[in-house]
Amino acid sequence: MASGIEFEEDSENKGSMWVLDQKLDQPMDEEAGRLRNMYREKKFSAVLLLRLAFQSLGVVYGDLGTSPLYVFYNTFPHGIEDPEDVVGALSLIIYSLTLIPLLKYIFVVCRANDNGQGGTFALYSLLCRHAKINTIPNQHRTDEELTTYSRTTFHEHSYAAKTKRWLEGHASRKNMLLILVLVGTCMMIGDGILTPAISVLSAAGGIKVDHPGMSNEIVVLVAVVILVGLFSMQHYGTDRVGWLFAPIVLLWFLLIGGIGIFNIWKYDSSVLKAFSPVYIYRYFKRGGRDGWTSLGGIMLSITGTEALFADLAHFPVSAVQLAFTVVVFPCLLLAYSGQAAYLVKNQDHVVDAFYRSIPDSIYWPVFVVATAAAIVASQATISATFSIIKQALALGCFPRVKVVHTSKKFLGQIYIPDINWVLMVLCIAVTAGFKNQSQIGNAYGTAVVIVMLATTFLMILIMLLVWRCHWLLVLIFTGLSLAVECTYFSAVLFKVDQGGWVPLVIAAAFLIIMYVWHYGTVKRYEFEMHSKVSMAWILGLGPSLGLVRVPGIGLVYTELASGVPHIFSHFITNLPAIHSVVVFVCVKYLPVYTVPEEERFLVKRIGPKNFHMFRCVARYGYKDLHKKDDDFEKKLFDNLFMFVRLESMMEGCSDSDEYSLYGQTEQSRDCLLNDNGNTNSSNLDLTISSVDSIVPVKSPLHASNTVTSSGHTSNQTEGDELEFMNNCRSAGVVHILGNTVVRARRDSRFYKKIAVDYIYAFLRKICRENSVIFNVPHESLLNVGQIFYV
Repeated sequence: MASGIEFEEDSENKGSMWVLDQKLDQPMDEEAGRLRNMYREKKFSAVLLLRLAFQSLGVVYGDLGTSPLYVFYNTFPHGIEDPEDVVGALSLIIYSLTLIPLLKYIFVVCRANDNGQGGTFALYSLLCRHAKINTIPNQHRTDEELTTYSRTTFHEHSYAAKTKRWLEGHASRKNMLLILVLVGTCMMIGDGILTPAISVLSAAGGIKVDHPGMSNEIVVLVAVVILVGLFSMQHYGTDRVGWLFAPIVLLWFLLIGGIGIFNIWKYDSSVLKAFSPVYIYRYFKRGGRDGWTSLGGIMLSITGTEALFADLAHFPVSAVQLAFTVVVFPCLLLAYSGQAAYLVKNQDHVVDAFYRSIPDSIYWPVFVVATAAAIVASQATISATFSIIKQALALGCFPRVKVVHTSKKFLGQIYIPDINWVLMVLCIAVTAGFKNQSQIGNAYGTAVVIVMLATTFLMILIMLLVWRCHWLLVLIFTGLSLAVECTYFSAVLFKVDQGGWVPLVIAAAFLIIMYVWHYGTVKRYEFEMHSKVSMAWILGLGPSLGLVRVPGIGLVYTELASGVPHIFSHFITNLPAIHSVVVFVCVKYLPVYTVPEEERFLVKRIGPKNFHMFRCVARYGYKDLHKKDDDFEKKLFDNLFMFVRLESMMEGCSDSDEYSLYGQTEQSRDCLLNDNGNTNSSNLDLTISSVDSIVPVKSPLHASNTVTSSGHTSNQTEGDELEFMNNCRSAGVVHILGNTVVRARRDSRFYKKIAVDYIYAFLRKICRENSVIFNVPHESLLNVGQIFYV
């Protein structure tokens, strides 16, 4: 049957409707084609999801997947006394994997990602966008209009509003929250040291199983060689070999799952009764305190879960969930059940339970895959460490270090040389110093459980403030999480003297570095804020100093997004001359993962036009990299010249002296579109200050060139100003940077003097200079020194 369908618009209701044509002379091919296209799109989406789930295996699950190499040995370091203990331990492993990775992280915590970015700093950035808890208050109202600055709104009397007011109420709460985030970050750095150590050492231990006469020193030497090679290859990045990671990890999961099924069938299928939680009760009743402290070994079965969240990268949550529920979770349960079945019949083999449970015919292939999987797991943790340090650096919590992009395709693939070598030295020291899995495992468990506790406390705030969950759901999540994690935490405390002190020492060292650096950064910003100069004061001093405008453009770098910095007044007081064009440049990082390129720059005029003074704010997210290239200066001037053009166009449409593209009237907006069709000007804040701020410069602009509503004079003015600014740019660009030295007052307490005069001063001395980060040519650099006391 043939039918024709015609589309007709209902102009009266501003809608549309389908009208059946009476001719019925056309086949219904269009509707059938549309249905076929919808089916293809759904099929493509399913295929894409499967591909992303496959790729996530190599990036997200390497660390969690290598845990079967060392869990049972660390659970029973002194041997197995009763076969029932193996079943009880297996039951604990099953329910730990179910409660923490599956329920807490995969289905709850992963949803709290910041546009695909995970980790403690991503959670902190989410909170900073919903409450004013950032300790460096450098945000502007226009920052909230970024496309990546997403946040939810809530009612004034809701729990979210109460939580917001509670957090903002006292500075001590903001500092405690920051310390919590820094503790979680420092433990993740410790994780980046301990994961390669225990994974590679456990994998290399397979050599000794086939050659029992080999000394342990040989195994340690092999592990150290692999670690040196791994860290030495970091500067190449993972872009070229990253495609290998997912197949290796998938093969690894299939192998351990298959071996688990084989061992359950061959040795003892009755271990599957461990799915009953009754055996957990019997395990603790039988083992007493030893059973309780053995939780430190059980804890290792869920290590890698915290890295799972930190390594989310750009994988959608649905792909990560699919990979875990379909591949990772079943294969891990089978692997642990198979090892338990083997140990029930071979209790003396607990030291090398994984390798001894492998069938002889596939031993060496599994050994090769295990070593490769350990390297992949180590690589994922090292990359996560680089990423989280980059986030800390962006938020002013870590000294300035060199950050290198290793991939042109993927934003998140970075390499930090200084941190890489520190990690390598510490990792080798841990491996060679302990020489066995047990003590490294104790250290590893301590680091992981503290990261999980920090994540839980941050998630409570996320659920209240960002998600606006009902208090009952928050209570259930908090109760279940803390019940499990505090239990593990109490167990690892018993092993502090058996290796558990290592991550505590490492974390304490990094915490001191990060907090002292952040303290110095905040004090420098407060000094800039309190000592910034009023425009009227500079105007008053101008004639008395006899300021001279010299050819060229002066870029004055400052941390202030508003006001004139103290270094500028200090500069003109000692050298009474300023450039023909002055631009105050502020590079600041926002609590967002990235700032789109077209929204990066904010430009604003300071004072009347003939003073030629501007402010330019360059905004970055914590994943963005202020690369060492020549594009920054070019983009800055491009945006500056665009600002002058758009400003002139808007003057031709309105009689007002103040304009802002963020709050402009419809009249000025229409005029802008008519004059310059597709110009995207959301990155320019066209706010004109009418305050006379500095001595005007003699230029082709004349006071008689007043702006009229016709816009003809403004076009002439625009051309003259652009030509003048181009001439100034050709004359030379000078970069003026402040070199602020922080000192503790004489009456300060001794610990403050140590922190400021020694630790912070040392960090300032060894970290990268701002001139290097901004790629300022040495011949164009002018440092302005100043000292202030805290």
